[in-house]
Amino acid sequence: MGDTTGTIGSAPVAGFAFTIEATHGRARTGRVDTPHGPIHTPQFMPVGTLGTIKGLTTREVKARGAEMILANAYHLYLRPGDAMVRDLGGLHDFMRWDGPILTDSGGFQVFSLEGLRTVKEEGVHFRSHLDGSKHFLRPEDVIAIERNLGADVIMQFDHVVPGQAEHTLAREAMERSLRWLDRCRTAYDAIEPPHGHPQALFPIVQGGIHADLRRASCEGIIARGPWAGIAIGGLSVGEAKPDMYAMLETCDDALPRDVPRYLMGVGFPEDLLEGVARGVDLFDCVAPTRMGRNGTVFTPDGKVHVKRGDFRLDRRPLVEGCGCPACTDYDRAYLRHLHVSEELLGLRLLSLHNVSFLLDLMRDARAALRDGSFDAWRHDWLARYHSKSNRG
Repeated sequence: MGDTTGTIGSAPVAGFAFTIEATHGRARTGRVDTPHGPIHTPQFMPVGTLGTIKGLTTREVKARGAEMILANAYHLYLRPGDAMVRDLGGLHDFMRWDGPILTDSGGFQVFSLEGLRTVKEEGVHFRSHLDGSKHFLRPEDVIAIERNLGADVIMQFDHVVPGQAEHTLAREAMERSLRWLDRCRTAYDAIEPPHGHPQALFPIVQGGIHADLRRASCEGIIARGPWAGIAIGGLSVGEAKPDMYAMLETCDDALPRDVPRYLMGVGFPEDLLEGVARGVDLFDCVAPTRMGRNGTVFTPDGKVHVKRGDFRLDRRPLVEGCGCPACTDYDRAYLRHLHVSEELLGLRLLSLHNVSFLLDLMRDARAALRDGSFDAWRHDWLARYHSKSNRG
């Protein structure tokens, strides 16, 4: 397919465009152009919540193929403060990353503060998880924070509810998210970006596991366009995986195909492949680094914990053919030793391996989409992964 502007029915956001290069059923591969360079899709975004991918340098993740990273407006607002980041030149300069950045608005973080927050129509009252201090954020405040941070893609403030939320609660949150989107859009239009490059505002589809609400959310978002991209939120928050996949199919049917879709907070290998198969272009998740710090790694044969006894004298690479330093420079016995000894090097190596694994997986998915083998490749890959997954 040819180049399509990253909009719905209006002038494009300057500096942003979306090109679909090949399709296979619902799945597609392409390129998102941004002011800080292109993103080849489907793509996994490593998470740098506080302006750092935990334990890793930006140079390391770029060398492993990362093209876009995510930071979090809520956390950076609390520490060190978005105004400070603005005064230091914005998030790109602050964290020494010259590629595209996306900032999550904090909707999920507020959702996670059970017992510490109160959601009202005007905004959210919450206590900081750091020191208990009181805060109040409106959608307008969140956009001002994200303008200060200066990411290429900034997310609307949304109302997230648990994955198994009943219809009434899910509808309330979905409709509030649309009303907050209106307020975010007004603030976005009113506040000039302070760092000299355009920023694209992405809306977020909500609606829980209820297909009618997901469709209504998509319709409301499209009516409020144009958008350079659209996110799908409120999934991987406790619902069953078949429900998540069903909602992705609902959204794929309801959303325009000429804009990139971003599935928020999803990052296990099987979910990435199932998401790609259902029309998703961008993913993010903290799981790769969190699991790496806890000694669990992704392999083609499923998740493996390096503390397992049969690694004690195993001189083989962690994963044959993986190009990350954990696999090219060390062996299973040494990685097990580092983890058992609680050495910081082990945490770094395993985190980098997991990030590399997902980046490589998306690279291979792009190749399979280009050569027309995606369905067969995905089936074979998942069959191997699930055959021995979670074995220890």
